[in-house]
Amino acid sequence: MVTLVLLGATIAVLAIGGRPDPPALRAAAPLLDGAWRFHIGDDPRWADPTSDDSGWETMDLSAPAASRDGDVGLPNYLAGWMAHGHPGYHGYAWYRRRVTVPAGNRTWDILGPTAVDHAYELYWNGLKLGGSGRLGASPKVVGTRPMIFSLPADAAGTQGVLAIRVFMQPGYGGGSEGGGIHVAPTIAPEPESRALYRVERWRTVAGYIVEVTEPVAMFLVIALALTTRPRSSQRDFIWWTCVALALSALKRLDNAILAWTDLLSLASYVWLTQVVWMPISLVTWTLAWNRWGMRASRAIDGATLVLAVAGVAGGVMHVTILTRIDRYGFLALLLLIAVRIVRRGPMPILAVVTMTAILAAQFADELSAVHVPGIWFPFGIGVSRTQYAYALAIPLLALLIVRTLRSGSGPPASPTSWDTSAADTQSQLEV
Repeated sequence: MVTLVLLGATIAVLAIGGRPDPPALRAAAPLLDGAWRFHIGDDPRWADPTSDDSGWETMDLSAPAASRDGDVGLPNYLAGWMAHGHPGYHGYAWYRRRVTVPAGNRTWDILGPTAVDHAYELYWNGLKLGGSGRLGASPKVVGTRPMIFSLPADAAGTQGVLAIRVFMQPGYGGGSEGGGIHVAPTIAPEPESRALYRVERWRTVAGYIVEVTEPVAMFLVIALALTTRPRSSQRDFIWWTCVALALSALKRLDNAILAWTDLLSLASYVWLTQVVWMPISLVTWTLAWNRWGMRASRAIDGATLVLAVAGVAGGVMHVTILTRIDRYGFLALLLLIAVRIVRRGPMPILAVVTMTAILAAQFADELSAVHVPGIWFPFGIGVSRTQYAYALAIPLLALLIVRTLRSGSGPPASPTSWDTSAADTQSQLEV
């Protein structure tokens, strides 16, 4: 029942967050798209409105019609600087343009770009208004989320220079379209600015709501498993499954923490994913399924430990070949376990279907390599293939755990009742 409530709440948030920007708000709050001055490198003087940018190149921040990013589904998404003459560049760059604030007695705000690789600071006439992350000698990159900045009270009826300092973390991908600003900022008067900000916030919440509700459901399954484990016929399986579920839940929560807060840096997130969550999660799932319905194979346990060392080492040293060997090795072990379950394990169909759903969640990159779509967009919000796989795996796993009670919790036959029955049968024969 709690899981059904979570499902209903998730669908409601997806529906709310997936709505397009209200036309009335967008009419009052235009995007600052079009031509910007752009320069790679870094110089704090470039925030100064008197700084000469006539020699800078021009960067067009106008997005294609009906464009959206391939992750959350953010509207007005455009390719970054790598697609505009700077392939492979990581580091600092600046965007500048002159902005005319309409006259009147209204207060004006700037809504920051909702998608940036990877951190930024926003300046108005040399005054720093705020930003995402921490820039400087030792930059700290966090997830970019909607932000709103108030312009000075006397900005109405004036023209100013809006400058955005952007930093892209070296070594963190970006692809052929990465780098810099992907959604242009917006200028808006109050209260329309606050209303549009709430729309953007809802979209970001919706983009990662599944990364919260599914871990909650996973912990519910853990509670179910631990409560029923004393009466289960598969106690070792249940123990390792609880550990695997806990690690999987923490991995999913990391995505929401990165997107919604500043608590986790991009570097820490990537390190946890590559060194902790992914290799150790595969270890625990393999150890769990190796104990389903039969004596655990020592050879599989040994191979699991070897692959665990290889996976952690590959993540720490950034050795791609080690990571690849580790993942394909675990896939081979899990397929071998599936064959064992089909041949000798209890409830083979339910067990293998559940295992397949978990494999689909754990081996997302491998599925992408065979062109399985990675993200679908119900209600206009991105829901990943992994999230769909877990949505199937979680109830199946709960069902599998409950079924172990039916197959292994029945009371043994009473010797007294058996002796009585045998004596009655003997009496009938004598008669």
